[in-house]
Amino acid sequence: MKYTFTEEDFNVFTHDSLEKTMEELKQHARKKLEHLGDYFTDYLTEITGDTHYSHVAQHARRKVNPPIDSWVAFGTNKRGYKMLPHFQIGLFKDHAFCQYGIIYEAPQKSDAAELWNQQIEDILNLGDNYFITKNHMKPEKLFIKDLNETDVKKAIDRLSTVKSGELMIGKYYSPEDSALKSDEAFLEDLKETFNTLNQFYIEEEPV
Repeated sequence: MKYTFTEEDFNVFTHDSLEKTMEELKQHARKKLEHLGDYFTDYLTEITGDTHYSHVAQHARRKVNPPIDSWVAFGTNKRGYKMLPHFQIGLFKDHAFCQYGIIYEAPQKSDAAELWNQQIEDILNLGDNYFITKNHMKPEKLFIKDLNETDVKKAIDRLSTVKSGELMIGKYYSPEDSALKSDEAFLEDLKETFNTLNQFYIEEEPV
């Protein structure tokens, strides 16, 4: 069973055609996302204390434009994840990521902002490969090493003041990252990353 992303997985997102991208995605990266979902569901349940379920992106609504990324999400609702804070493992054409946060569809954004405003120092103390992003659909990341306290606070406050506000905190993996050299290395690194991100976890009761 394969878990780590390779060149052929990243190359899935280099095609202009929806049909070609989806064909390649189903052959390559999606299988690994499914494996990662199966592997980490119990792990996240254990470290958070809340039952988690995995949801692999299907991109079923796309009719013309191909997806530029794909992911498996982990949340406490069996039916979906977008309405709750959640974890993700995924990849764009030029990097993979492991992240936790809350997107614009979730109603608990003010609660998240209140909690994370108390953890700005913890966010700033994350490693060089860690980032925040204010739009989970775009590949660009704001790396922690380039941010100061004001930058992080503005990003957090945006959650509760902007209707489309969202914030994900995560770790970036370039295709050359040593963590992607083997399945064992990737799984161990992801465990460490999930444990790091768990300090920002917002306890949620399953809906």
